[in-house]
Amino acid sequence: MTAPVTRTAHQVGSQALAWLHTHRELGALPSDTTADLGDPNSVYKPLGESAAAASLVLRESISGSTEQRMAGELLDFCWKQFGEGNMLYERLLRYPMMTDPLETYAPFVRGGLRNEPLERLLRHTSALRSVRSSEYLPNRRLAVANAARIVGLDRGERAYDWGTLTRATWLGATPEPWLIDWMTAYCLTHTVFHLTDWGGTPSGLPAGLAAYVSTWLPVWIDIWAEIEQWDLVGELLIVGCCLEEPYCEPADWERFAAVQHPDGLMPRDGEPVDDDPEQRFTDHQHTAVVAAVAGTLAVSRTLGGATG
Repeated sequence: MTAPVTRTAHQVGSQALAWLHTHRELGALPSDTTADLGDPNSVYKPLGESAAAASLVLRESISGSTEQRMAGELLDFCWKQFGEGNMLYERLLRYPMMTDPLETYAPFVRGGLRNEPLERLLRHTSALRSVRSSEYLPNRRLAVANAARIVGLDRGERAYDWGTLTRATWLGATPEPWLIDWMTAYCLTHTVFHLTDWGGTPSGLPAGLAAYVSTWLPVWIDIWAEIEQWDLVGELLIVGCCLEEPYCEPADWERFAAVQHPDGLMPRDGEPVDDDPEQRFTDHQHTAVVAAVAGTLAVSRTLGGATG
């Protein structure tokens, strides 16, 4: 059963990566962008997500030379958009309580790109009680902890209490699975992503939670596939790749691959796709990121990668 998944996942992932690479200029920061970022979710956050996808393709090293080249070029493009880290430094300097400079920086570190002034500032701000005590959703706390782990800040007196952070999440309570809703499902997926560093260390998901997810993941995938929420379906497919015993079912992957457009665009849902190139990119960039990551991890796991 492994071979069909590997083949289909490679197709999905490589086509999504190619779409992101081809259209990357549509995701460039406006020329007047400053570290103040009036709307961080408009371009800044999506750029960081594209960088994350590229860094994971490079980390897994299971794609061909063409995909590795595209991932490297996409990561470099995003890095230059952020002034090779200088914009993140400026943002953190102005807003030390913000966590997004650290979270945005982590994929670049994963890809071998670093900015020493930013790291010096991060070493200072990440140790502040005020920063550590900022109030946000439990899965977001895990996001910060994982970013700190990647950058090298999760050690010694600064080490995060992963057990406490995990128990505070929805997943950590192993709640009634039939009460999950759309937003909670996204929270669940990201809890798994950060605990396992996007499938790099599947053992980071405690055994009891892994058993819970393994039991209910097929049901959740079916639910959101039925109502054509493809972005969430893709994230749930990534969750399957983060388990020590990966869940990669051929039928799920065939269904996911069937909705991908010939040019690599992966629609976020069942609604019509806009013809305008810029609108198409804005609407579906995140789902392309998800598809690129899901495809990459599925190929890696079905070929025996990430056993730690």
